[in-house]
Amino acid sequence: MSQLVKDIDKQLEIIRRGTAEIIPEEELIKKLERSIKENSPLKVKLGMDPTAPDIHLGHTVVLHKMRQLQELGHDVVLILGDFTGRIGDPSGRSETRKQLTDEEIKRNVATYKDQVGKILDLSRARLVYNSTWLGALSFSDVVTLAAKYTVARMLERDDFERRYKEGIPIGIHEFLYPLMQGYDSVALKADIELGGTDQKFNLMVGRDLQREFGQEPQVAITMPILEGLDGVQKMSKSLGNYIGISESPREIYGKSMSITDELIVRYYELVTPVTNDEVKKIKDSLASGAVHPRDAKMKLAQELVTMFHGNEAALEAEKEFVAVFQKGEMPEDIPDVFLTESERGSEGMIWLPKLLSLAGLVNSTSAGKRLIKQGAVKIDGEKIIDLEYRVALKSGMIIQVGKRKFARLVF
Repeated sequence: MSQLVKDIDKQLEIIRRGTAEIIPEEELIKKLERSIKENSPLKVKLGMDPTAPDIHLGHTVVLHKMRQLQELGHDVVLILGDFTGRIGDPSGRSETRKQLTDEEIKRNVATYKDQVGKILDLSRARLVYNSTWLGALSFSDVVTLAAKYTVARMLERDDFERRYKEGIPIGIHEFLYPLMQGYDSVALKADIELGGTDQKFNLMVGRDLQREFGQEPQVAITMPILEGLDGVQKMSKSLGNYIGISESPREIYGKSMSITDELIVRYYELVTPVTNDEVKKIKDSLASGAVHPRDAKMKLAQELVTMFHGNEAALEAEKEFVAVFQKGEMPEDIPDVFLTESERGSEGMIWLPKLLSLAGLVNSTSAGKRLIKQGAVKIDGEKIIDLEYRVALKSGMIIQVGKRKFARLVF
């Protein structure tokens, strides 16, 4: 157990790092003062619904804040929303979310534990399932809970308001979601709840319900939504601009090197464990030109790979990156792609966009054509820009798309 840090200014400096809002900060200060005086850690809550099997870097922003609070000596409680996951959080949704099955939830929960443990110290954290208390509520209890909030208050929420005005259906069960998340705070008697800025409404419901149940309301700390590799849209698997924490060291390193220069400091601040002093040094060095953005990205990439795969993997990924992208060498472990006789055709010739698709290097022939047009495709080191190019196939041929995708044909 970490010793409670008794310096309130130090605590506030760390807690404020990267936060979007602390609601309200004056209540947080009072809670911290009482915590230090009584040598009693605050109870910090974070809920995660296991709606997908893998976590990407954007999901880790709140986990890093939780780790910081853990290091300050506070008690952290991670709620795995096996019950709320059956409904799905309507935050930011333009339509009703598909409900997960119990089997999907169990499978996702198992992977979440492993992935979350790469950031949080699980030996010093409580992992709980909200089915423990939500599943025990009777229908009468649910009616009593629902009576504590009005439809008008629910429709103040941006996504509900928009859908209502546009005539897009809102399920009654979706109104229950914020109440259930809020009730989690009541069940735990939370002092602080963490969440992304898209969770602000839900966090405030938690404050309201705690008052209704005679508890001191929690402080809500919201964290920014992390931009993806394009530097514009939020990090999302559906947009393809993400870094998955379970991806290979090579992928994490290579993707980290592709972020925009404007995001370097933001990534350091939000998704790495480097100290505030180090972040300031990096920011100042970039601003003065003392450090090249490429070098700052290489250090960032090494931090991220180390966090998820260890230092040795980070050194190997950096070595390969330098060899492939700075010296123009081929990576050592190019994946083999097996083409069947029917795929190769009777003439042993194939249209290049189709070959890229068969090799799994692009999602479609149209995507392949775009990349060829951009000059991003090479066959055995030779750039091909002819959209109608037909490849004379041979076993062992190396196909390259962009800087990170390679495939070796085998037949």
